[in-house]
Amino acid sequence: IQQVFKQLFYMINAIALNNLLLRKDVCSWSTGMQLRFNISQLEEWLHGKNLQQSGAAQTLEPLIQAAQLLQLKKKTSEDAEAICSLCTSLSTQQIVKILNLYTPVNEFEERVTVAFIRNIQKQLQERNDPPQLLLDFKHMFPVLFPFNPSAITMDSIHLPASLNLDFLNKV
Repeated sequence: IQQVFKQLFYMINAIALNNLLLRKDVCSWSTGMQLRFNISQLEEWLHGKNLQQSGAAQTLEPLIQAAQLLQLKKKTSEDAEAICSLCTSLSTQQIVKILNLYTPVNEFEERVTVAFIRNIQKQLQERNDPPQLLLDFKHMFPVLFPFNPSAITMDSIHLPASLNLDFLNKV
């Protein structure tokens, strides 16, 4: 069950983050607030079902950081440092894309300046990020089956002759 929910939450993360990276109309402060609220609801649900050890919440980390990126101030070099230290699960390319797509929802907000984005790129240039922008939502985690040893000993097993396993010998 834990593995199923980890996979499901990864798919939610990948699809939501990919939509965020492809749609200018959703890159806003209010979307960041809505994402963060919805993610906290999912985390509470995991906790309520005692699935916090499944790793499902950790698969949402890039989406959490993207939501926080949308909510942070984006003006000063201190803001740029905060973004760089906060967004460790997002690649440089993803951070820059979100900043480029950021759309103010009211007249009190401003667009992210080109100088600010260049500052971010300069601070993150040492990162060794993968070249892809979008997450692979078809990625599958390996399934692990727990080993439960049987109480039956091999000496007590009787093999019927109809199975034609005469080549097996008891040792």
